[in-house]
Amino acid sequence: MIKVEHLTKTFKKVNAVNDISFEVHEGEIVGLLGENGAGKTTTLRILATLMQPTHGHAWLNGYEIKEHPESVRQEIGILFGGDVALYDRLTGRENMIYFAKLNGMNEQQAQAQVDLLAKKLEMETYIDRKVGKYSRGMKQKVSLARSIIHDPHIMLFDEPSTGLDVFSTRLVHQFILDCKKENRAILFSSHNMYEVEKLCDRIIIINKGELVDSGTLDELKARYHQNNLEDLFVELIGGDLHE
Repeated sequence: MIKVEHLTKTFKKVNAVNDISFEVHEGEIVGLLGENGAGKTTTLRILATLMQPTHGHAWLNGYEIKEHPESVRQEIGILFGGDVALYDRLTGRENMIYFAKLNGMNEQQAQAQVDLLAKKLEMETYIDRKVGKYSRGMKQKVSLARSIIHDPHIMLFDEPSTGLDVFSTRLVHQFILDCKKENRAILFSSHNMYEVEKLCDRIIIINKGELVDSGTLDELKARYHQNNLEDLFVELIGGDLHE
């Protein structure tokens, strides 16, 4: 569903992403781990067609990102870095309908999807209030709903639980797991090791733009003789376990 081959992005002669290759299949959650500046967000933005790679290719549901960017955008739902990307003067419903129509849905289809997602994410009590009066958690839920309102096959999440309380985080986690049950391919970036262990089927670790290793958590623990993800991560990125 997502196929990446030798992807590279260079900024001022520095490779933010350097020759990485991986795949994400239908019904699978793959975690993208790395320190700040490792290249996670750059990779996700390239896959979302928000920036062009310097070299390499990627296909999302069969569409190549450089050759068919508009088709790629129809296949993906995106949520980056806690950026809720909502209009405060509109209601939650109006925000969702706006994004639905941007993705080619008519009024009837959009309204039906809003009602469905408002119930699923427990937003019915405030969906018709202006977003400017929402809490951070309320905004995050609407942003999640916006990302999936056009029923995409692929989900790209960068720190989707940023700023949420415990109960909202649990709801977001369930939302992501539901996406998996619906057979979507999910690429998921997080700094929260517990979150990664809970949600991800496989893990890709990158450091300074390069892919260090990948596999299931059990495979990686066995390979590097580590008992937990945090120690495994520190070892692979060249940190000191005794600091």
